[in-house]
Amino acid sequence: MRASVYSKFVLYSVPLFVILSALGLFLSAEYATRNALDEVTARIGSHAGRVAGLISRSQLEAGRGGAPDLISTLLSDRAVQCAEIRLSASGAAVIAAPRGVGCLGQESAHKLELPLADPRGATLVVRFTTDEVDEERRARREFTLLVMAFGFVLATATTAFGFRRAVGRPLGSLLSAIRQTSATGRYYLVPEGGRDEFGVVAKAFNAMQRQLQEKSEHLSVALGQLQTQNERFNAALANMPHGLCMFDLHKRLVVCNARYTEMYGLPEHLTCPSTPLLDILQFRGEAGNAPVHLDTYTNQHEELARRADTTAFNCKLEDGRTIRISHRPMSDGGYVAAHEDITEIVRVEAQISYMAHHDTLTDLPNRLLFRKKLEGALMQVRRNAQLGVLYLDLDQFKAVNDTLGHPIGDALLQAVAERLRGCVRDTDTVARFGGDEFAIVQVGTEQPYHTTELAQRIIERLSAPYDLNGHHVVIGVSVGIALAPNDGIDPDHLLKAADMALYRAKADGRGTFRYFEPDMDAKMQARRVLELDLRKALLNGEFEVYYQPLINIAEDRVSCFEALLRWNHPLRGQLLPDDFISLAEEIGLISQIGAWVLRQAAMDAAEWLDDIRLAVNLSSAQFKGLGLVQDVVVALEASGLPASRLELEITETVMLHDTGNTLAILHKLRELGVRISMDDFGTGYSSLSYLRKFPFDKIKIDRSFIGDLPGGGDAVAIIKAISGLGASLGMTTTAEGVENWAQLDKLRLEGCTEVQGYLFSPARPASQLADLLSYALGSKGRGHMGPYRAV
Repeated sequence: MRASVYSKFVLYSVPLFVILSALGLFLSAEYATRNALDEVTARIGSHAGRVAGLISRSQLEAGRGGAPDLISTLLSDRAVQCAEIRLSASGAAVIAAPRGVGCLGQESAHKLELPLADPRGATLVVRFTTDEVDEERRARREFTLLVMAFGFVLATATTAFGFRRAVGRPLGSLLSAIRQTSATGRYYLVPEGGRDEFGVVAKAFNAMQRQLQEKSEHLSVALGQLQTQNERFNAALANMPHGLCMFDLHKRLVVCNARYTEMYGLPEHLTCPSTPLLDILQFRGEAGNAPVHLDTYTNQHEELARRADTTAFNCKLEDGRTIRISHRPMSDGGYVAAHEDITEIVRVEAQISYMAHHDTLTDLPNRLLFRKKLEGALMQVRRNAQLGVLYLDLDQFKAVNDTLGHPIGDALLQAVAERLRGCVRDTDTVARFGGDEFAIVQVGTEQPYHTTELAQRIIERLSAPYDLNGHHVVIGVSVGIALAPNDGIDPDHLLKAADMALYRAKADGRGTFRYFEPDMDAKMQARRVLELDLRKALLNGEFEVYYQPLINIAEDRVSCFEALLRWNHPLRGQLLPDDFISLAEEIGLISQIGAWVLRQAAMDAAEWLDDIRLAVNLSSAQFKGLGLVQDVVVALEASGLPASRLELEITETVMLHDTGNTLAILHKLRELGVRISMDDFGTGYSSLSYLRKFPFDKIKIDRSFIGDLPGGGDAVAIIKAISGLGASLGMTTTAEGVENWAQLDKLRLEGCTEVQGYLFSPARPASQLADLLSYALGSKGRGHMGPYRAV
C-alpha cells in the first residue's frame, strides 16, 4: 500500500511541481526583463527630459551650436542610438544632431519624442535600443528553457518511474498472466495491490481467473466425460452388431456405422453425410440387396416418420435375407434406424416352429399341429361338411423295441410313418402323438364309407412285414374312429371318442378298427371312477391279502402260501386282481401297492411255521427302478421274516423290459437270500433263454397246460418236458390250477414238485389259515386228501 501511495505521489506530484517551477521561473524571467526594459526607458526618458529642458529657443535660433552638444550627452548612454531635433510641421527637418549624425536611416526598436519649448513645434527625438535587455532576456529565456527542459526530462523520468511503479508493473503482471494463461492453458494470478484502481483490477482479474479455472476444471471434467462418452459411443457404434443410420428431414444421411455399410456393401461415397436415401436404395437395387417391395418400403418410412413412437418391422431383401428395422423418429423430422440381420433367427424360429409342430423322428405333425388342423377342419364341419378322426396304436411295438433295441424301434416308426403317408390324400393330416400312437384327420369324404376303407387300408399296409437293418419285423395296428358331427364337433371330445374306440379295438383282439359308440363313454367314465377309488383305497385300508397253499407232493404237506391281493371296495364289494391291477400299473400305483403287499404278507408269514415259505407276485412295473430291492429289505426287516422263506414270482413279460436292469435287480434280490420263481412258464416268447440268463429257483407251469390233463398228449408232453428241465437245472416245478384228483395223479407221475389249485383250497384270508396249517397229505394215498377238500 505504501508503494502504491508513493507511486501515486511520484506520478502526480513531481511532474506538477516541475511544471509549476518552470512556469514560475519563466514568469520571473519575463518580469525581470520587463523591469529592465522599463528601467532603460525611464533612464533614457529622464535623461532626454533633462536635455529637452536645457534646450531653449534661443539655443535653437543661435546657430544651433549649443543644441547638438546637449543632444550629444544623450549618446553617452550605450542604449541610445541617435538623437535629433525635428520640426513637427515638416516631420523630417532636422534642426540639430550631434556630431552631424542624425536619426535618418536609424530604425531602432524604441523611439522617444519630447516636445521642446519652441513655437514651431520642435521635438526631441531619441532612438534607443534594448539590446542589453534583450540579451539579458535571451539569456534568461535560454536559462529558463534549459531549466524547463531539465524539468521536463526530470518530470518525464519521474513520471515514467511513477508510471512504471503505479501502472507498468501491475499492467505488466496482468499482461504476463494473460500471456502465460494463453500459452499454457493454466490460470495465473497477479499480485493484488492496495485499494487503488489497479488493486481492484487485480482482484477482479484474479477472481475472474479463479472462476475461469473452476469452470475450466468443470469443463475439463465435462469434456473428459463427453470424450469418454464419445469414445464409448464410437466404440459401441463401430462394434454394435446392428447397422445404425440416421437421416434428416429431407431423407439425407447424417451418420451411419460400419455395420450398416457392411450389411449392404455401400461404397465410401454413399456413406458421406448428406447422401440421399434414394441414392443408397438405387445402389442397393443394383447390388441385389434392396427391399423386395421397394415402393412399400419407401412409403412405410414416410408413414413412420410421422409417428412419435418407435416402430419395428421385418424387411425381406432380394438376396433372401430378412432385416429387422427399428425406426425411431426425431424431433427435427429425421429418424434413426437400427438394421439387424435376423435371417438366421428367422430360419431358426421357423425351424423351431416347425419342430414345435412336428415330430422329430418321423417328421409328421405332432399333437399340437394336429389339433390346429382338426380345429380348422371342424370349421368346415359347421358348414355341413363331414370328417373322420382315426386314432392308431401299433400292436407288438413294445416287444420289438425291447427285444431289438430302440434304434430298430425308431426305424420301425419311421417306416410306419412313411406307409401312413401313402394311405392318405394330400388334404388329410397324419400325426404322431408320441410312442406308437398316431392320428389321422380325414376330410371331405363320404362318411363312414371312406373312413372304413381308410382304416382297412391302414391295417393291411401296416401289418405287412418290415425289413429293418436285416431284421424281419411284423406288427399290427388297432384303430379307433370318431366321426364329426355325429360324435361331436369339439376337438377334445372327438379325440376322446376316437381314443375310447381304440381302447375297444385293442380289447377286442387288436389288429382291427372300431367306431365310437355312446356306451364306450359310459365304460370310460366307470373306469375313471374306479381309478379315483383306487387312489384312495390304500389310504383307506381297503386292501387285504389272501393266501392259497402250495402242496409239496413228495412230502405231502403245505410248503408255501401264495399271497393274492383283494380289494374290499366299499360299493362294489370284493374285487379280484384282474379287476384293478392293470389299472394300477397304468396310473403308477402298482409300486406303492406292491410295497404294502410285501410288508403285510411278510408280517403274516412271520407267524407261520418256519418251513413254510411265502410267495409274492411282482409286476413288471416294479422293476423300473431300484425301489423294489428297498421295499423287500424293509418288509423283511419290519417282519423279521428270513429272506430264505420269501419267494418272489415274476412273469416272462418282466424279462422283456430292459433285461439288463431286470437281471441286475434279480441278482441283488438273490444276494439277499430271496428265492425267485418264473410264473406262467411256457406262455412267453423266449422262456428257455431266460432260464440261461438267470438261475431261477422255481418254475410254475401255467394253468392253461393243466386244464387238458389227464388227457391231451401235447399238454402232457410239455409238462413232462418242463418237469424234466426243472429237475435237470435243480429247480422246483409247481403246477397251477389243479382242480381234480386225476390231474394231481398225472402231475405226480410226470415228476412235478408242487401243486396248487382249488382241489386243495381257494385263496383265504390270513385268519382262516390255521386249519390249513394243521393238515398235511398222508403218504398212504388218496384217502388222506379228504380233509383238504373239506377245508
